Amino acid sequence: MILVTGATGNIGRNVVTRLLDQGRRVRALTLDTPQEAALPDGAEVVSGDMGDPQTLATALRDVRRVFLFPVFEVFDQVLSACVSTRVEQVVLLSSAVVTFPEPGWLGREQARLETAVRESGLGWAFVRPTYLMANDLNWAPPLAASGVAAGAYGDAALAPVDERDVAAIAAHLLTHGLTGCTFEVTGPQALTQIERVGIIGEVTGRPARFHEMPASEAARELRQWVPEPAVEQLLGS
Repeated sequence: MILVTGATGNIGRNVVTRLLDQGRRVRALTLDTPQEAALPDGAEVVSGDMGDPQTLATALRDVRRVFLFPVFEVFDQVLSACVSTRVEQVVLLSSAVVTFPEPGWLGREQARLETAVRESGLGWAFVRPTYLMANDLNWAPPLAASGVAAGAYGDAALAPVDERDVAAIAAHLLTHGLTGCTFEVTGPQALTQIERVGIIGEVTGRPARFHEMPASEAARELRQWVPEPAVEQLLGS
């Protein structure tokens, strides 16, 4: 049995689908109910918080391999449970930020998780994507309403990667039980935010432009979703 945590996220959902397509037995851990999760037929859904010991015990029953989505607050607890149940392999979703010369808070936290997994005695593999293409879906509501996506540092370039490609690598590692390896996953081309919004406009056939906002204003919006140290790292505000 393979357990996928964060199973209804942008990457986790695709990991579940890939594994099922390969004929693997998959258990999906999610905060959603089975109906809300709407995962493919064949996935065994466990609903609950991965920080809850009973939910975690249920999810890990008879599991030998785990796709581990990093929830910083409960990570140590989840990893300890994996060790206690003698999981053979953990594939950790990490981030390319750990390789940056100045990794900042996000990189240090991800590196801490990698170290914990590496030192746990379990078989391990790390998948380190860059920026995910799916994150640009955050622009969908404002673009639909006004044709304008606002943010700071419009000229900053990243090489977005399709979350399905990240999931394909994770599923391959889990299917074959590969351990002791790290994969850094990047998109094919570096694109600025301005360029990405322009591409969305071309593909949808609707006007789309990027509006530059002060970093301090963008930081106020970002604080709704991410911890303060991450806001400071991403926007310097």
